[in-house]
Amino acid sequence: MNTYTRKRRRPVSEINVVPYIDVMLVLLIIFMVTAPLITQGVKVDLPKAEAASLDKDSKPPLIASVDAQGKFYLNVGDSQDQSMSAVDLATLVAAHLQLEPTTPVVVKGDGAVPYSEVVQLMVLLQRAGVPSVGLMTDPPEKKKR
Repeated sequence: MNTYTRKRRRPVSEINVVPYIDVMLVLLIIFMVTAPLITQGVKVDLPKAEAASLDKDSKPPLIASVDAQGKFYLNVGDSQDQSMSAVDLATLVAAHLQLEPTTPVVVKGDGAVPYSEVVQLMVLLQRAGVPSVGLMTDPPEKKKR
């Protein structure tokens, strides 16, 4: 008689996770590439919202304005209705903040002006030494019933 005994293999209770790691890394790369594309290029119509107004006890703010033609204005001195260059506006704001550093600064942008003009004004104010800039808005219209 032939005594051939066959050994039984024990089942392996380990899971091979290498394929799962490969899939996870591929998905991570896909999400990293597509995430910036999703947030860019989305057109948004911003709603009007109520915002808290400045305290009546605080100093009157400096209002830096930009109109639809991209001209800059500042509500300081006698020349409030005259447009000024970006350098003049920055110089006036910096001089005013040296005299009164706690004066709030607010940006008033025309609704028809491109967003890049408002950002340019905010960068200009930041370079002039303004610690924080507020945005001036209109209150929302009351709904009629």
